[in-house]
Amino acid sequence: MSYSTTDGRPLALVTGLTGGVGGAVGLALLARGWQVRTLHRDPLQARALWARRFGSSSIEWVAGDALDRASQLAAARGAQIIFHGVNPPRYRNWRKWAIPMLGHAIEAARVSGARLVFPGNVYNFDAGAARVFSETAPQHPTTRKGQIRVEMEQMLRDAASQDRVRSLVVRAGDFFGPTQPNSWLAQGLVKPGRPIRSITYPGDLSVGHTWAYLPDLAATLVDLAARESELPDFETFHFRGHWIEEGRELCATIARVCGASEIPVRRFPWWLIQAGAPFVGLFRELLEMRYLWDTPLELDNSKLVAFLGRETHTPLEQALKESLAALGCLREGHEGRAERAVLAAPAAPAAPGAHEALKGARP
Repeated sequence: MSYSTTDGRPLALVTGLTGGVGGAVGLALLARGWQVRTLHRDPLQARALWARRFGSSSIEWVAGDALDRASQLAAARGAQIIFHGVNPPRYRNWRKWAIPMLGHAIEAARVSGARLVFPGNVYNFDAGAARVFSETAPQHPTTRKGQIRVEMEQMLRDAASQDRVRSLVVRAGDFFGPTQPNSWLAQGLVKPGRPIRSITYPGDLSVGHTWAYLPDLAATLVDLAARESELPDFETFHFRGHWIEEGRELCATIARVCGASEIPVRRFPWWLIQAGAPFVGLFRELLEMRYLWDTPLELDNSKLVAFLGRETHTPLEQALKESLAALGCLREGHEGRAERAVLAAPAAPAAPGAHEALKGARP
């Protein structure tokens, strides 16, 4: 079976390309010489939006829906990898949407022979069970979404053992970056489109939190994709990303990036979310994951570093600068620099060895 295009480049199907993680992975793949194909319900509009944000590219836009089995099977034809970057829209109806979309992706991988790459998170774990988690740590989720995540990974394990469908899971923390407008950084801590005059922090400032800068995560995923033939049929890695020991450290770094000695930090209005939860589905979903802001949960990436030799790691200050510039929060007038940085898919020094709140929408 051929895994390359007519010009010899390897082919990757990226679903959810217009979302945060899918966009970052698509840009990283293009920068490494891959041909990228994507599935979208309105490919003409999506192509135009992509061109406005990142410029023209060789991406192949295919009309279809991730919820449609035939669409995914057709789009995966000839692909070497399938990156599963779709999530339920508006952070709702996880069981109704997420399970069937992944089921179709597994079938597409089975028929095409591609390896399915799945971005995991920390929902699988009981944060109270430990502080640092390896890939083999017991999975005892305490939330509905965590249970669904465990089921989804089990679907991949079963497909590997029963049908030799190859897959790769890379678990990471809360996403942020130039391609991720739907994130806790963008929709919780700061207000996009204006200078930062205060920070609204959703957790205990003395508790650590795990973050994943998307250009780094995308570069790591592409590194793994380039060596996927060396992996077993089902494999899991942890991406450590930016483990920030205390929330006040993140707030202080944001202040430095903004050129301020200090920026007022306010408490996130969880009381308002609690009051609105009976009426607003998104509020109920956010409340369910609140515990991740009050309990430290760090990912051990020693297995990843042992395999790749390093984990791509952009210094926190630079990562925040690029992200806040893309959100229109900095005065320097270099918003475009953020998107150029993602296009470059930089390789950086390894992070020390040792989730995601809003990841992207269905295409």
